[in-house]
Amino acid sequence: MSKQEEKPDVGTTGHSWDGIEELNNPLPRWWVWLFYLTIVWGIWYTIAYPAWPGIKDATAGYLGYSTRGEVAADIKAVEDANAALTAELASVDLATLADNAELNQFAVNAGGAVFRANCSQCHGSGAAGAKGYPNLLDDEWLWGGRIDEIAYTVSHGIRNEQSFDARGFGGEMPAFDGVLADEEIDAVVAHVLALAGEDHDAALAETGATLFLDNCAACHGDNGEGSLAATRSYEDPEDLIANGEMTGAPALNNKVWLFGGDAASIRESIVGGRAGVMPAWNEDFRPAGGLTQAEVNAVAAYVHQLGGGQ
Repeated sequence: MSKQEEKPDVGTTGHSWDGIEELNNPLPRWWVWLFYLTIVWGIWYTIAYPAWPGIKDATAGYLGYSTRGEVAADIKAVEDANAALTAELASVDLATLADNAELNQFAVNAGGAVFRANCSQCHGSGAAGAKGYPNLLDDEWLWGGRIDEIAYTVSHGIRNEQSFDARGFGGEMPAFDGVLADEEIDAVVAHVLALAGEDHDAALAETGATLFLDNCAACHGDNGEGSLAATRSYEDPEDLIANGEMTGAPALNNKVWLFGGDAASIRESIVGGRAGVMPAWNEDFRPAGGLTQAEVNAVAAYVHQLGGGQ
């Protein structure tokens, strides 16, 4: 046997493949000690830092370090730095906000963060809305598009049971299923399509015009022009009418549709009614997750500068 063929005196693992035996060479010393060191370091880490899960929380670790605590400290530092601007924003007259360039910029930036965290789920990340959720980029505002009106809507919401001053309180669109016959509903649909300048059956629309005046015009207007927003600011409902305020019924004589403007969608609205709801975001009505007055004003400033409203 040549010297090259001699087996080293290290033994084998007992494994053999096609006559090739696996030698039981010892691991390098440096590797073994590094392995032991990582075990010791791992044990120390679980003691020093939060690690072991419990039923409600985890072990805190003797160093007392917390990533959440670190983030909370960073947030507090930023809040402290902006405390003066935040206090000013909470009490500012929104009609004059644009005159204060620094405060307005702060409000828009802060409002963008508030919008993304609380409003984008319904209105979309770009505020373009979706079916049943208004587009905030156009000029069709049922509840007023001035910055102070936007702040009021954010604060009190729409048709909710939280705030007595919610927009359109009790102003749901009723379902006309059973009130109008199927052929009458078809006629009203044709008339609404005519109001919006869409393709329609002219003869059917003429029949629907009378039905519209009898059943829909009280809210949507004789010519489908819609009505202004309403709140429960007046004790007597007659005062709402006297002040030109109804229930926020949308205009039907344009091509802006919240629930769809095709014949099938319009028919669905007439048959089943509509009653969109927006929660009240004022901290008085949402103590678990409401917005401060500064945040309400900030998000109003952000939405207003997107280009919609007045």
